[in-house]
Amino acid sequence: MNNLESYLFWKMAYFLIVEQDYRIVKLSQEQNELWLEKRENKQAQVVRMLKYDIDWSNWLQQDIERTALNGERIRRQITRGELQVVNIYLSSYLPVDDYQFRIARPYAHPNESKTNVNSFLISSANYLEETGRLAELFDANWIFSELDDENEEMIEELKRDTLNIALQREKQEKALFEQGKPFFTYMFIAIQVMMFLVLELFGGSTDTSTLIQFGAKFNPLILEGEWWRFLTPMVLHIGFLHLAMNTLALFYLGTAVERIFGRIRFLFIYIVAGFAGTVASFIFSPNLSAGASGAIFGCFGALLYFGALNPKLFLRTMGLNIFVVLAINLSFGFTVPGIDNAGHIGGLIGGFLASGIVHFPKKRKIVLQLVFLALTLAVSGGMVRYGFTNPEQVLDETSTLVLAQEYVEEEKYEQAYQLLHDLSYSEKPSSQYYFLLSFTEIKLEKIDDAESSLLKAIELEPNFHEAHYNLALVYLQKQEFEKAKLHAEKAVEINPNQDYLRLLNQFN
Repeated sequence: MNNLESYLFWKMAYFLIVEQDYRIVKLSQEQNELWLEKRENKQAQVVRMLKYDIDWSNWLQQDIERTALNGERIRRQITRGELQVVNIYLSSYLPVDDYQFRIARPYAHPNESKTNVNSFLISSANYLEETGRLAELFDANWIFSELDDENEEMIEELKRDTLNIALQREKQEKALFEQGKPFFTYMFIAIQVMMFLVLELFGGSTDTSTLIQFGAKFNPLILEGEWWRFLTPMVLHIGFLHLAMNTLALFYLGTAVERIFGRIRFLFIYIVAGFAGTVASFIFSPNLSAGASGAIFGCFGALLYFGALNPKLFLRTMGLNIFVVLAINLSFGFTVPGIDNAGHIGGLIGGFLASGIVHFPKKRKIVLQLVFLALTLAVSGGMVRYGFTNPEQVLDETSTLVLAQEYVEEEKYEQAYQLLHDLSYSEKPSSQYYFLLSFTEIKLEKIDDAESSLLKAIELEPNFHEAHYNLALVYLQKQEFEKAKLHAEKAVEINPNQDYLRLLNQFN
């Protein structure tokens, strides 16, 4: 092996690593075989270079087949589609027998047809022609010249520079994933597990009253001024399965984000994403909800921000997995009922925006960060303002009845009455709404109003026996005995329980 082959070997390696952004996959101990990879180059995703004196074309064929098998192993790790391997041999001389037909066309192993090996054989006899073909493949302008035997020092320097640049680039990329050791991720996991046990102790994590008591997102109470409910749902979960799934997701996503952005930035991203997810749920979903899903989707948003600023590294390392998992989660949310997908999407956007505000450790882009800050404040502030100025858009009858029932049980009849009386609905209220409203009106001695509400309830649901019974009591209080007896009889006819029979017997 003379200096020309060594020079060409390291000159090509330098060009591919420094100018074409290939990275080293493997370098043999003898430093005569080098594997490089760059997924973005669809014509040459993998380059294999071998410095070896080839005698016979049979050996060449066997080595091409081995290269195809090795390429297939790499393909399974980095892509699901086809893999193009550029296989470059650097030999002092050409094989003694016919070899051209071995490399005339790309080789694909009969059992592994998704990996194609395009081979080049370069020696002192044809290096100008073959390097020219390679230059066309990589769209480059290579200029190679033959060296004298006294240039070994230059070759060593070229090799040293190439490997040092590759090593420094690898260290820089690795450092991006080591900005901080996870701490807050584990803290939030511990908090949400602890809060789950507290919920179970005080009534159950699936009990509506318990969830409301401990801070679940509940639009009627947010409208009454309990702003802290934009944050507290992050640590509450509804049922063990909900807790287990979110804890597992936080363990994997949270640690990745905390390593990339550092502890303090992760804390900011997580809280802002959780807040954004709850705000989006507040606007688009009137149902009671809880969970760390919005904040966890914010971790997806943070990783997408990392990918937007480091696209090559992101796609090479985690990008495909992130896109697949995110797509599965969003599809699951859109197709399975009962999932707060508005909170998920809000958290995703919030995490992306929060990442733009803090950017990366030891790096500043003041203008970009200020733009993200202004955008975050404008979007979140606008959504909160919209919710408070259009309460009919963020409330539904179910949530209103739940809160009104809570007030009734606490004997806060005035608050329950105001909640039911002042609310405008986009749809016609149900019989249950009028029945509960009449109950508060009775307690507040608004007898005529109670009569009107009960009549509306019976109009909507003629067999509503509780409404007939209460209406009988209302008419009894108004001393309209015939009407009272009529509705008492109707209540007994529908459901002859002891209370209804006792009231009817008073008339008889």
